[in-house]
Amino acid sequence: MEVKPLNIDDYNEIIQLWKRAKLEHKPKGRDSKEAVSQEIELNPDLLLGAFDDGRLIGVIIGGFDGRKSWINRLTVDLMYRKQGTAKILIENIENALKKRGARIICALIEDWNMNSIRLFEKYGYIEDDSIFYFSKRE
Repeated sequence: MEVKPLNIDDYNEIIQLWKRAKLEHKPKGRDSKEAVSQEIELNPDLLLGAFDDGRLIGVIIGGFDGRKSWINRLTVDLMYRKQGTAKILIENIENALKKRGARIICALIEDWNMNSIRLFEKYGYIEDDSIFYFSKRE
C-alpha cells in the first residue's frame, strides 16, 4: 500500500470511493470539484489517499487553523476494511499535521458512525461530550 497526497486529477476516484463506501457527500457543496480543488491548493499535503496497485482504497482529509487540527472524511473501501488502512491513513495525516505545528488533533464523527467512533478511540482519541458542534451555512 502506498499513501500519497491527492490532487484534483484524483477527484472522480475520490467521489467513486465515497460512493462505494456509502459515505454521504455533497457534490454541489463542500465536495464539489471546485471546493476540493481549493482545499488542495490551500493544503496540498492534507488530502491523502491510500493506493493498492494503483487503485484508490482510502482517503483522509486534514485541516489546520493554526491552533487546532481536524481529521475529516476518513474513508476506506469496504473491501479493504479491517486491514490497517485506516490506521495508516490516520498516522500519515497526524504526521502531516504535526509538521505544521498542530498539538491538538480532533476528529469529527457523526454520532451514528459507531465504527469510526471505536476506531478513533482505539488510536487514543477521547470523546469530549462537553463540546457541541454548531454550524452556519450559506
